[in-house]
Amino acid sequence: MSLADATGAEHAPNVDEWMARGDDEDVLWSGRPRLPTILPAVAVGLVLVAVGVGGAVTENQLVLLLLVPVGVAIAVAAYLRVVNTRYVVTDHALYRKTGILSRHVERVSLHRVQNSAFTQGVLGSAFDYGTVSVEAAGGGAIAFSDINEPRAVRAFVEKQVGDDDEIPGTLDQWMAVRDEVRRLRTAFEGRSQ
Repeated sequence: MSLADATGAEHAPNVDEWMARGDDEDVLWSGRPRLPTILPAVAVGLVLVAVGVGGAVTENQLVLLLLVPVGVAIAVAAYLRVVNTRYVVTDHALYRKTGILSRHVERVSLHRVQNSAFTQGVLGSAFDYGTVSVEAAGGGAIAFSDINEPRAVRAFVEKQVGDDDEIPGTLDQWMAVRDEVRRLRTAFEGRSQ
C-alpha cells in the first residue's frame, strides 16, 4: 500500500496547472485538508439560516432574512477553502497552494528542510488527522493542515529529506582516514623537531 493510499491522499491531479515544477521533478504525494473540517462552519451557517428564516416567519421581521445569505456564504467559503487548498511533495520540494479568488503558492526545497513535526488535537487523535509543520534553513516554514494520518506524512517527508544524522562511510573507511591522519601527524611532528 502506498503512502497516498494509506493517507487517503490523491495521486496528484491537476497540480501542474499551478505548480512550476521542473521536468525532472516527480510528484510523490498530493493531498488536501479533510472535508469534515468544514463542519463547524457549516453548522454556524445553518444556524444563521435557521435564525434568519425562523425569525422572518415567526417574528415577521424581514430584516432577519439577511442572515440567510451570510449563513450560506460562511458554509460555501469554508468548503471552497478546503477544495482550493493543495499540498504536494515532490522529489525536490514541498508545495502548499491556497486561495479561493487568488492563488498563493509556497515552496520549500527538500535540501533546506531542518525540522518537522506533526500535531493532533483531541479530535485529530480520535480520527487520525492533524497538521504537519516543516521548518526550513534560512527561515521559512510550510504546514500541511488538517490532513489524514499526519504521522505517516511526516515520516514520508523525513524519508524524502534523508537522514542527515547518519555518518557517511563504513567503519573500514573511517579507520583508513584515522590511520592516514596518524601518519601525517607523525610526519609533521618528525619534521618540526
